[in-house]
Amino acid sequence: MAIDHLDGRIIVLLAEEPRIGVLEMSRRLGVARGTVQARLDRLQSNGVIRGFGPQVDPVALGYPVTAFATLQIRQGQGADVRAYLATVPEVLELLTTTGSGDMLCRLVARSNADLQRVIDRVVGFDGIVRASTAIVMENAVPLRIIPLVQQAAEDRHPGAGRASGSGRQGPKEAP
Repeated sequence: MAIDHLDGRIIVLLAEEPRIGVLEMSRRLGVARGTVQARLDRLQSNGVIRGFGPQVDPVALGYPVTAFATLQIRQGQGADVRAYLATVPEVLELLTTTGSGDMLCRLVARSNADLQRVIDRVVGFDGIVRASTAIVMENAVPLRIIPLVQQAAEDRHPGAGRASGSGRQGPKEAP
């Protein structure tokens, strides 16, 4: 779904102030409350906005080590591997990929020694043939969506300006 300049401004405002109400958003954006509500409903129903939950930092929960594991799986075992890895709390993300591996998962651990425990648990499943792990040294560009939102809004209406109206980058989003 393509977004326009107002959609972009709504998303940026929500990212900057997730607890803002629809009435206050409409006041700041200079549009009717019903317009903001209709836009929010459409953005949600089309899957652009997937949730309003808190952004949680694994480091603050006591999991300062992040790693990526590339997994090779047995043919025909993809569904079983996905179901199994969904039960491992330290697996934050699982993506199926092309290339040398079949899946890529983002893992967290309490320490490097604890990472070994997590990896052992991940590869202990019969459908996983091999794993190659890389430890993250620094998260130089944390997961972010706002610059993409701003670009998408500009692509729809070139010359409309930055989606936030301020020209500054949106807030950093937790991984």
